[in-house]
Amino acid sequence: MHIRPFSAVRPTPEKASAVAAVPYDVVDTAEARALAAGNPASFLHVSRPEIDMPDGTDCASEAAYAQAKKALDALLASGTLVRDPDPKFYAYRQVMGNHAQTGIVATFDTKDYLAGVLKQHEKTRRDKEDDRTRHIEILHAHTGPAFLTYKDDPALDALVAEACAGAPLYDFVAPDGIRHTVWEIAYGHECRADELVELFARIPVAYIADGHHRSAAASRYAREQGFAGESRWFLAVAFPASQLRILPYNRLVADLNGLTAGQFLEQVKARFTVTAAADGVPAAGRHARMFLAGAWYDLAWEVPAGTDVVSALDVSVLQDRLLAPVLGIGDPRTSPRISFMGGVRPLAELQERVADGRDAVAFSMYPVTVGEMMAIADAGAVMPPKSTWFEPKLRSGLFVHAV
Repeated sequence: MHIRPFSAVRPTPEKASAVAAVPYDVVDTAEARALAAGNPASFLHVSRPEIDMPDGTDCASEAAYAQAKKALDALLASGTLVRDPDPKFYAYRQVMGNHAQTGIVATFDTKDYLAGVLKQHEKTRRDKEDDRTRHIEILHAHTGPAFLTYKDDPALDALVAEACAGAPLYDFVAPDGIRHTVWEIAYGHECRADELVELFARIPVAYIADGHHRSAAASRYAREQGFAGESRWFLAVAFPASQLRILPYNRLVADLNGLTAGQFLEQVKARFTVTAAADGVPAAGRHARMFLAGAWYDLAWEVPAGTDVVSALDVSVLQDRLLAPVLGIGDPRTSPRISFMGGVRPLAELQERVADGRDAVAFSMYPVTVGEMMAIADAGAVMPPKSTWFEPKLRSGLFVHAV
């Protein structure tokens, strides 16, 4: 696997906390507008430019891309963002509660992506690829990093720990309570950037945890540019697999497909072992919790020997045994009757949406493991949609890669 340092476009230290923003794809326009209100430095003005445009503006329109470019140029002109004169790597640590993860910020080779060295576990949608590609074309920049993981390497762990021993470039706590700390790793420093390149070259593969569309768009742009110069390289942060935390991705269905709650429960009992439950937290894999008509139920099942890795996933079992045949959710990617809630949100919200009638039934899932994700990617397979929710999310705006 090939990495390179880069001359980052980044905030000045005193502006980092104001600039740093949640990823563009975890908030809608209204949420982004509220988060950026009163903060002209927020990177959401770049990543969600429609917040500064009339209501109803298409976020994937040429006007929106032009507004994003205008916002990025304004941050540079004001001195809020500056460009490092020398190429560097960075170590980026996030602490959320008692969970910490530290990754390396670098540019990664799009040719490795195209060769399958950077493995995928999700399908991408053409419209989302088009959007991210056009964003790069207009801004001439990768504005949000992809999130990669690799199997732990003790020598690499030691070098990262050494890099994090000095004074940080940034260190702040975001409004959501997550702490973000960044250290520079420059050539000629005691933390040996050249050795970092060599250690990554020994790692045979990495896995895209989050950012499939950003990675695909960067590779498309690189091909358009003939892989010339910086276009060949794209922005990402790579973490050791042992430090990743995957939360569940829960499901809600708007109606029971014409069944009463009692009739639906009988259909569930015909397909799973069903018992009453005190709460919505599954105890282990091959279990899910269901909230229906004011009560929680535990759903348990066995997976036959020889079942492939994708079909054995809990979300696949629920989809194949219940959501499709009983509730009529044939394609969860396109059905308007199913919605999803990341595990970072409290289960009380899931329960509330059923209790107040917005949805008819909710399913609380056990999270996919990092090992399952890697096994699926290694098999060249893809997960069902909305299978993984990685937390904490990488902040946008702390690093921009000009191309």
